[in-house]
Amino acid sequence: MPLGDNLGDKSDSRYCGVETEFNDDMPHVLSYNINGGFDFVVAPLMEPGYRASMVNSANRESSVLPFAGSDLVLSPAQWSSHVVGKISSWIDLDSDDDVLREDSEIALKQELAWASHLSLQACLLPTPKGKSCANYARFVNQILENLNNMQLWLRIPLVKSDDNDDDSVNGTSDGMVVEPTDSWELWNSFRELCEHHSQLSVALDVLSSLPSVNSLGRWFGEPVKAAIVHTDSFLTNARGYPCLSKRHQKLLSGFFYYSIQIVLSGKAVHNLPVGSSASASGQTDNYTQQAQRHEIRSYLDYVGYLYQKMEPLPEQERFELGYRDFLQSPLQPLMDNLEAQTYETFEKDSVKYIQYQRAVSKALVDRIPDENASTTTVVLMVVGAGRGPLVRASLQAAEETGRKLKVYAVEKNPNAVVTLHSLVKLEGWENMVTIISCDMRCWEAPEKADILVSELLGSFGDNELSPECLDGAQRFLKPDGISIPSSYTSFIQPVTTSKLYNDVKLHKDLLHFETAYVVKLHRLAKLSPSQAVFTFTHPNYSPDKSNQRYKKLRFEIPIETGSFIVHGFAGYFDAVLYKDVHLGIEPTTATPNMFSWFPIFFPLRSPVYVKAGSPLDFHIWRCCGSTKVWYEWCVTSPTASPIHNCNGRSYWVGL
Repeated sequence: MPLGDNLGDKSDSRYCGVETEFNDDMPHVLSYNINGGFDFVVAPLMEPGYRASMVNSANRESSVLPFAGSDLVLSPAQWSSHVVGKISSWIDLDSDDDVLREDSEIALKQELAWASHLSLQACLLPTPKGKSCANYARFVNQILENLNNMQLWLRIPLVKSDDNDDDSVNGTSDGMVVEPTDSWELWNSFRELCEHHSQLSVALDVLSSLPSVNSLGRWFGEPVKAAIVHTDSFLTNARGYPCLSKRHQKLLSGFFYYSIQIVLSGKAVHNLPVGSSASASGQTDNYTQQAQRHEIRSYLDYVGYLYQKMEPLPEQERFELGYRDFLQSPLQPLMDNLEAQTYETFEKDSVKYIQYQRAVSKALVDRIPDENASTTTVVLMVVGAGRGPLVRASLQAAEETGRKLKVYAVEKNPNAVVTLHSLVKLEGWENMVTIISCDMRCWEAPEKADILVSELLGSFGDNELSPECLDGAQRFLKPDGISIPSSYTSFIQPVTTSKLYNDVKLHKDLLHFETAYVVKLHRLAKLSPSQAVFTFTHPNYSPDKSNQRYKKLRFEIPIETGSFIVHGFAGYFDAVLYKDVHLGIEPTTATPNMFSWFPIFFPLRSPVYVKAGSPLDFHIWRCCGSTKVWYEWCVTSPTASPIHNCNGRSYWVGL
């Protein structure tokens, strides 16, 4: 049964599995573990002593493979929903022993073929035995080419030994000793050989010793499907029950958040106190009975306790669940007219309009002293008025500050103008608001404005042509007029995000790898703090102004992070609306509870491997033509990538 009911969480992390020994009585294995509280089993599919080389060649064709029961012993739904196949842990496809290698090749093919026949959702592949895994990866890659929808989880121990930890040399439950190394390198080598296949994932072996926080962070951008937590990784609390260290608890919280399933492995290593309650771990009074039914029930209960202890998802995150890691093409605000549904989504973002109202209020107070408030009328122009939320915010600011206001609402979308007229009539604003159905770049204003208000910002600040629009609208402003926003800066940072890389790769073309996407980033590792890219200020009276930009950035990643792979760059913005009133999505200064903008993602055609301690050099250009604006980007260190989107051949924003 699920670990608990965390409000808003419908992900796979609610389900906990258990690793079992080989048993040819699969109905018993399943019923014992499901009744014991687990949701699925990770079970060996073949008798561990079987070797193809030990079968007499004359009898090989007629012999029956020693699988764990017929496909008929469980229903198709049980096989599919409650069983993850565990491939024999003895296999070693890169062994120097030819007999062992050939036996391993045969066993791997036979077991995965059987798992595919059973329609299992996933199979757990054993950890590569040595530093070289080329033959193992080759066989897996061959199988992946013709595999159904089944996922292959490659078992990787969560170790990185250069953290000066005496316990850094560990073993997996396969009985294999892992040499002092960074196990991420092992995973990266294997997935590179398998061409970053989307059905190849990771199952992390979580041991008693953990690498550094920075090193652990890399894995959240990788396709980790499961975390195998060993019973000997648990400590003992004051009441004698199993518990985890603070670092392990935080790690499991991360797994829950990123929809990574927990699998418990091993025998019970705690002697539970007789007759005592389990209240310290949040268990109920029937805990002792449950523990008798399953020997590691106490460990499961503790994992359930950690899950239930998590804070429920905030309302905003629940709203955004369906958008997580979903690639969206950015808006073309000048070429296209927005639909009513898009307007409605943006208008629901009350936080944004509260910030705009604050900014307009401060500007009105600065513009008109209290003694002139009743005699002077401020001319305010909303350029890109849409269906009127900024008009409303401006009028509310005027009422709040006791200032008189005359508003021009300029909007090019004739459909939105219909709604604007209805709003003005409904609210009784006819004497205060003049609606202009025109492109702001073509309109000739009858008078100059004191304040120019717009919401033309994109996820990267300038990517929806705010600079071009406001430079054109600047002629409406008085020489000492105020622009809201007054400035905005874009930011960028390198990320590992296997999910987004594979989603882009699915298109199998250059165009999609040279497109910047708007996306609610979720499964990613942020490898370095973001850095400022381009800044635009309004009004801009510079005689030689140009909106073309170029920036070179160097990202220094802490050496304890270890090596990593960069799939692309996440972009954000921060805007100064007026004086100390700001608005933005840059992670360290983001406006809370605002959802109008998701980050932007600049993908790389080929992921870039960066060795521990090496700097990462990134270049980005903002290019302007007569009919379009576009970005070009590339990496030059540690290796050079192609310059993406040359001449805006794949992605641009039309003027």
